[in-house]
Amino acid sequence: MFRLWKLAIRDLGRNKRRSALTLVAVALGLGLLVVTSGLIEGSVWGSIENNIRVQSGHVQVREESYDEDKVSLKWEDLLDDPQALVAQAQALPDVRAATPMVWASGILAAGEESVGVRVFGIDPLAEMSTPFQEGLVAGQFLAPDDRSGVLISRRLAESLGVSAGDDVSLLVNTSDEQPDEAVFTIRGLYDTGIPSHDQITIFLPLAKAQAFTRAGERASAIVILLHDQEKADAVASALRAPGLEVLTWRDLNQMIMQAVEMSMGIMNLMYLVVLAVVAVVIANTLLMSVFERTREMGILAALGMKGRQILAMFVMEAGILGMLGIILGLLLGSLGVYYLATEGWHLGEMASMASAEIAYGETVYGRFAPAEMAQLSIASLVITLLAALYPAWFAARMEPIDALRAL
Repeated sequence: MFRLWKLAIRDLGRNKRRSALTLVAVALGLGLLVVTSGLIEGSVWGSIENNIRVQSGHVQVREESYDEDKVSLKWEDLLDDPQALVAQAQALPDVRAATPMVWASGILAAGEESVGVRVFGIDPLAEMSTPFQEGLVAGQFLAPDDRSGVLISRRLAESLGVSAGDDVSLLVNTSDEQPDEAVFTIRGLYDTGIPSHDQITIFLPLAKAQAFTRAGERASAIVILLHDQEKADAVASALRAPGLEVLTWRDLNQMIMQAVEMSMGIMNLMYLVVLAVVAVVIANTLLMSVFERTREMGILAALGMKGRQILAMFVMEAGILGMLGIILGLLLGSLGVYYLATEGWHLGEMASMASAEIAYGETVYGRFAPAEMAQLSIASLVITLLAALYPAWFAARMEPIDALRAL
């Protein structure tokens, strides 16, 4: 077996340029797949983390009858004692923060311009408000007792032609299904860097949102942040009670998960195409080597080398090329993922085309995916070895006398 390895290594060195180009083909193919998987991993988890940070939290508690699609404000669909649920949640050791929120749909108008918006009634002092405080780019943040102020995004202000300090008209649905309209002053403008969220979301202080929507002291949901998101199931179990629906961040990000599942079919097809190209390159290299070494194969066979040994020698050559290519490919791919993880891929306005539930930032960052890298490496090696079987079989089945007559 050792002699076969020596022969395989020696044979690869005969045509260094061809062997090097084949190795580079394997490396570039695997490197491309590693970078692609790292970008997908980063965009998915980045979107989930953004969604948790700006709207869903790690856990939500709602009334069982609450209809998120309709943004229901009927009293029977709202939590009638949200503060008691907040206190219960905050008593749990895994909970970092909990706050009630009121959600409504509305129309924001300024002059001749108007746009449909999601209205979030928030506690300005709660931790869930931190991303919007940190993203404040003009004016000031809301105060809990503000009765006439609204916080809108920089993007929304630009589309309406308004700025901090200007007045806007807000029309919202209410608990008795009769719309109400009022004039608000823009206290400040925020920018979270998530266009799909910012361009349709405005904020009112919780007390004002409850009064404006005629929800009383009720809330649409309790939004909970955790120290460790992997504790979400345990916290959800502790808060479950008759009449309540408790959702974890996994439940709240189903749209992202479904989008990923749909796109993975296309990505897997791309992976197969790249690996198929690599396989063709490997097979072509070894087949050319067989034709060039026909007489040598005949001599080896005449000296007693069995067909299975010749086959093994060519498979070893492919294995050597594959392993070296995989090592180089992992290095190149890791450098690419590192670049994406630090510098990111700027989407710009493309990010605003995504659904608000899929919270892509203006810049998407890559993320290392060790499991994916291992799977791609194994797949590359397997494809490389399979591609070598035909040339190896072709060499192994040669009759010594025919091989010696080849030249």
